[in-house]
Amino acid sequence: MSQGRKAAERLANKTVLITGASAGIGKATALEYLEASNGDMKLVLAARRLEKLEELKKTIDQEFPNAKVHVAQLDITQAEKIKPFIENLPKEFKDIDILVNNAGKALGTDRVGEIATQDIQDVFDTNVTALINITQAVLPIFQAKNSGDIVNLGSVAGRDAYPTGSIYCASKFAVGAFTDSLRKELINTKIRVILIAPGLVETEFSLVRYRGNEEQAKNVYKDTTPLMADDVADLIVYATSRKQNTVIADTLIFPTNQASPHHIFRG
Repeated sequence: MSQGRKAAERLANKTVLITGASAGIGKATALEYLEASNGDMKLVLAARRLEKLEELKKTIDQEFPNAKVHVAQLDITQAEKIKPFIENLPKEFKDIDILVNNAGKALGTDRVGEIATQDIQDVFDTNVTALINITQAVLPIFQAKNSGDIVNLGSVAGRDAYPTGSIYCASKFAVGAFTDSLRKELINTKIRVILIAPGLVETEFSLVRYRGNEEQAKNVYKDTTPLMADDVADLIVYATSRKQNTVIADTLIFPTNQASPHHIFRG
């Protein structure tokens, strides 16, 4: 049996919750799951931009008519909304099998001493606090059936800190620590905890970081060949379609011309 067919069988009929699903890695992951399963999956797609999610659902409905998709607006930084969101999912989407904690952001490149307090809070609320809150809301579903996958999107910035990225780096180090601790807490279960840490990926990430300045955002990727969102999505789907006794626990993914945040070949 081919690897692709095995993966499709392991993913069949599973329900996936993806945060930050309106664009970038989140959107690519939704489409990659459907490709890998031949559309035989249920997706819960959450993000702040409902109009983008509805556009994505239209695309999915056309390309994967057998897939079941629920889209919902959710600001994950509003902690009080997370548990009700999970509890009020439509019945056929309640039994989540895979949680992809994808939503995240960086804001600015200010040095310590010049960072706006609101930027600090926004980054930690999104990258750390919300990820923990969503995980805590979904974990009881996994514990009740003793199965499930939790995928946390880290970053090379959570392994190798760099100047002008202190807050973002600190948030991703926190994601790594939380993921590692959770995996150790769950070793007596069949729940898998997965950390995927990308390097340079061309998405809206830099545009958000540079507050809409397209020229600055483009310069991040100038004269190099970065990863694209579907490269990371491919790894997420691969990790969650392995045999039950296997966990791709911690993976760093670079484009071939990168070796660290400081080592990127441009030419």
